[in-house]
Amino acid sequence: MTTRDTTREVSIGGVVIGGGHPVAVQSMTKTDTRDIAATVEQIRRLTDAGCEIVRVAVPDMSAAKALSEIKRLVSAPLVADIHFDYRLAIAAVENGADKLRINPGNIGGRERLRAVVEAARGKNIPIRIGVNAGSLEKNLLEKYGGGTPEALAESALGHVKIMEGLGYENLVVSIKSSDITTTISAHELLARQVDYPLHIGMTEAGTLFAGSIRSAVGIGALLAKGLGDTVRVSLTGDPVEEIRCAREILRACKLRRFGVDFVSCPTCGRTEVNLIPIANEVYEYCAGLQKNIKVAVMGCAVNGPGEARDADIGVAAGRGFGLLFKNGQVVRKVPEKQLAKELIAEIAKL
Repeated sequence: MTTRDTTREVSIGGVVIGGGHPVAVQSMTKTDTRDIAATVEQIRRLTDAGCEIVRVAVPDMSAAKALSEIKRLVSAPLVADIHFDYRLAIAAVENGADKLRINPGNIGGRERLRAVVEAARGKNIPIRIGVNAGSLEKNLLEKYGGGTPEALAESALGHVKIMEGLGYENLVVSIKSSDITTTISAHELLARQVDYPLHIGMTEAGTLFAGSIRSAVGIGALLAKGLGDTVRVSLTGDPVEEIRCAREILRACKLRRFGVDFVSCPTCGRTEVNLIPIANEVYEYCAGLQKNIKVAVMGCAVNGPGEARDADIGVAAGRGFGLLFKNGQVVRKVPEKQLAKELIAEIAKL
């Protein structure tokens, strides 16, 4: 079990992060927030997939006002993503946002930032300070010669001090870069100096395949160091895939257990059944389940019986057949063509 850093608690619409609470999974909608129907539909798909916090872009006043109706129609806490115009942040609070994501450096000066803070204070809404390597302050880029870990950490700390100077400490902090080593080092620097909950992720990670790998490496490394209180995987694609990836990362780090723990062998020259479509069919069935079980689909006699026996339910294949295991015992021998169907039927009974 990973030993996590102790951070202070922050409540986001009823979802508590920090303070040893489970690492929360979040995503961001990719719809036009002003299109209420499309945004609500996407949020519902995200929550059905296991998303616990949803962020929406608020580029103008129409989007800010749409939050009220969106919030009425969904169950997930809503985070309003604000840039440049402090009035949008205030309007988002007035229309029910459960959290604000801002960059204090581009919100329009100290007095305008103070107005945002007072609006958030009035409803006890947390504010996430978001620092990104792609939008660092010019003086820090010159000081450090680019978006280095030191530059990212100093930017975040500077923004934290500004907020603390305004008497507001209901904060979450994020520092992101598309470079994995930079992101990890920046978090290590920051975590030594603040105890605010950390929102972690890899920014601009890429498309589904490459982005999932980069996110797993970067986020997984941070979690293994005990850093991170909420996770957002950023992928160029369907945001539901971000949730699936984030949950797998947390499962791999043994920080959360989401439904079925599925394992399968890669297959090799010893495999004597067509295992890949069997594994894919069983995996897709299991992906939507909330059963706290382990399922194994194995292809040969080397590791197959051991893995299948260790699972709650599984199959270990031989030549044209598979042995169906349940609770460590062989239940029956099943022909290859029936393996997926019968395994799914047994999973359904559990």
